[in-house]
Amino acid sequence: MAEDVLPLHGVRVIELGGLIAGPYTTSLFAQFGADVIKIEPPGEGDPLRRWRKLHNGTSLWWYSQSRNKRSIALNLKSEQGRRIVRELVKHADVLVENFRPGALEAWGLGWDDLSAINESLVMVRVSGYGQTGPYRDRPGFANIAEAMGGLRYVTGYPDRAPVRVGVSLGDTLASLYGVIGALVALRHREVNGGKGQLVDVALYEAVFAVMESLLLEYSRYGFIRERSGASLPGIAPSNTYPCRDGLYVVIGGNSDGIFKRLMRAIGRADLADDPALAHNDGRVRQIETIDGAIAAWTSEHSLEQVLTTLQQVDVPVGKIYTAADIHGDPHYRARGMIEPAALPDGQPVDLPGIVPKLSATPGRTRWIGPALGADTEAVLQLIGIGGPALEALRQDGVV
Repeated sequence: MAEDVLPLHGVRVIELGGLIAGPYTTSLFAQFGADVIKIEPPGEGDPLRRWRKLHNGTSLWWYSQSRNKRSIALNLKSEQGRRIVRELVKHADVLVENFRPGALEAWGLGWDDLSAINESLVMVRVSGYGQTGPYRDRPGFANIAEAMGGLRYVTGYPDRAPVRVGVSLGDTLASLYGVIGALVALRHREVNGGKGQLVDVALYEAVFAVMESLLLEYSRYGFIRERSGASLPGIAPSNTYPCRDGLYVVIGGNSDGIFKRLMRAIGRADLADDPALAHNDGRVRQIETIDGAIAAWTSEHSLEQVLTTLQQVDVPVGKIYTAADIHGDPHYRARGMIEPAALPDGQPVDLPGIVPKLSATPGRTRWIGPALGADTEAVLQLIGIGGPALEALRQDGVV
């Protein structure tokens, strides 16, 4: 394959649903060359089109998350619209949806219906609680999934209510697992001669899956991990510390060698050479002393002084980045993570770069999020609908 051909070229993905979890799944396919056909309600489109900061009535977020996708406006509440979906599925490799469980079955578009049409289809279903179990019918958003998955309880300070991270992490984690599941299923289909299969992703499970040793510690010792602010209990030292100029610095000195270098850099050779602190378990028992020593030192220096001193001795250290810091950072730019683009009216905008980086066939932005229904005619031509038939569908409000 020529290196200018994207790695998922030839894979066709149908997207049903809206907002984040399902559409972010397909956005990753689109960034690496898949033909993603996004089906949206006529006249309204994906609600994400009007979320957060708008430019001429359209969300800036939309232009990034929907890059490289084709948009078809199709009324799934009409039998004609659902018939079109079934025809498109015949030509698809993957279908991604994030409706509440049972919604597609009510429309005759469930897994049994679609796999009967195309036995090679991989169907990714992203929902709050999964397609089975006693909670399957509950509405599920990322904030609820983060709470049920254990993340919210351990986030924040012990004397305050649990807090959320500043993004919809439950959605994006579920999306990543959806992509992994789809690619694994495609691999099985192509290499092992298998058929398509269903990939069932629950938001709460995607959160739970990254909770490290949370469950094991409870099941073995009855230990419940609590909120700990900016520190990471059981791993020492790893915390956020105040600087003289009112800013904060994050320091990770939790490997044995790094700890010694850190202590010497802050003038505490006594702690560096203390045999009781040579390993993590010993440091955990004296974390208040260690954190106090680090904070005392950082408080006497500016953020830049702290960064310079610790970087010189190879101690992991970093400032807490704002959007402005990210936008101006030379490393982000050197890695292609600030990607210049243009909005439909020609105004410049920067998109997040594509992750991960592939050496031979990296993903790329071919176009930003399309206008609602911009590709309806071209997509319907795939299944032989055009001319008077297409106009009749428009007149009936199907497209």
